[in-house]
Amino acid sequence: GESGQVVRGAVEVVDVHFAYPAAPAVKVCCGYSLSIGAGQTVALCGPSGSGKSTVIALLERFYDPQGGAITLDGVDIRTLNLRWLRSQLGLVGQEPVLFEGTVGENIAYGKEGASEEEVREAAGLANAHDFVVRLAGGYETQVGLGGGKLSGGQKQRIAIARAIVRRPAVLLLDEATSALDNESERVVQAALDSIMAQQRRTTVTIAHRLSTIRHADKIAVVSGGRVVEEGTHDELMALGSGGAYVQLTLAQSTHPSTGGSA
Repeated sequence: GESGQVVRGAVEVVDVHFAYPAAPAVKVCCGYSLSIGAGQTVALCGPSGSGKSTVIALLERFYDPQGGAITLDGVDIRTLNLRWLRSQLGLVGQEPVLFEGTVGENIAYGKEGASEEEVREAAGLANAHDFVVRLAGGYETQVGLGGGKLSGGQKQRIAIARAIVRRPAVLLLDEATSALDNESERVVQAALDSIMAQQRRTTVTIAHRLSTIRHADKIAVVSGGRVVEEGTHDELMALGSGGAYVQLTLAQSTHPSTGGSA
């Protein structure tokens, strides 16, 4: 069955139309198409409400599109076993959710039957191992209610370790550093960069700070529920002042503080 197949991690978003059930008149995706090659890092950027995060919600199948389709390795995800599909995806959101229990348990939660060795390896990749072993109880340290005993940057690195312990085919980063202060963001971003460098896995990253995505294999600018522009950072900058990406970079460099509102 599906458990034996090797997932390459190619994702195609094909002419997707979508509105959230609570607001059927508001189309969030209006002919949204995007091709994400296996092992590619693709970044989505664009104004708030443009439909960036919706792709993650559809890929995880929290919702299904009303028109069009999303495929994984050429197969419509609606035909795949839901639990299996989600086991192939590693999601890191803006606000990491930690559960009552130990640091080790919180990381192991990402994969059924994760071994201690797998937990430590994932923590190492997430730049978390060094701070974990300095905690009073190491991996046995209780995180406290909602992770209250840990800093934002520490919580986020545990969330990243949890996402990668399952060795997902596709890593989904939904504004994973936006809630952090600059120093924590730098540390967490360094962890993400090293994970991407060491393991060529498909990565979809949604960014509010454009500085964090300039090295992506492809940047897609989303506006009005569709991709209006795509290319590398250099290719998009070369479009000049009329380009959507250039407009975004200009807006951010003049108002750096607006970075957090995306």
